[in-house]
Amino acid sequence: MTSNDSYSEFAATVLRPAQPAGASFTAFVVLPKEASEKLPRRGRITVTGHINGVAFQATLEPDGQLSHWLALSDKLLSAAGTSIGSVASFNIKALQQEPEPEVPTDLQQALAASAEASAVWHDTTSLARLDWIHWITSAKQAKTRAKRVSDACNMLAEGKRRVCCFDPSGFYSKAFSAPKAAAD
Repeated sequence: MTSNDSYSEFAATVLRPAQPAGASFTAFVVLPKEASEKLPRRGRITVTGHINGVAFQATLEPDGQLSHWLALSDKLLSAAGTSIGSVASFNIKALQQEPEPEVPTDLQQALAASAEASAVWHDTTSLARLDWIHWITSAKQAKTRAKRVSDACNMLAEGKRRVCCFDPSGFYSKAFSAPKAAAD
């Protein structure tokens, strides 16, 4: 199910990231502020939509400016008949129910080792779990990530259902940004 009040249509230039992002995506677009403002949250959010008429479902990432950006794969670009540097037509709308996020292996293992943390984890909402995962995976160093996994399990075991002190939009902490576009 989708929320029609979050529906937006826009055109955006397909950009190449200045730094390769590995196999996950080869191009991206930054959503216009007007499209992002219609979404129910500034943090990660899953949308359905179309690029040049080709359907997709994706999780938008926060850009730290109270907007979002969308990663695009080669497969989606090819199916949509678009390429880096071209302007593509988009329409998006937020899902009413956030799908269950994929739990990283290190967090899965830590939750399996703590019955108390696991019980609270499974009793939270998909959106709360998405924020926990986002907080953990946004760590830039392996040491920080490992500490966040441990801290998450400790907080969950204490009954905390939401990660505290985490700005999922990156606006106040400046923790997130869209990739820098390559100068083509």
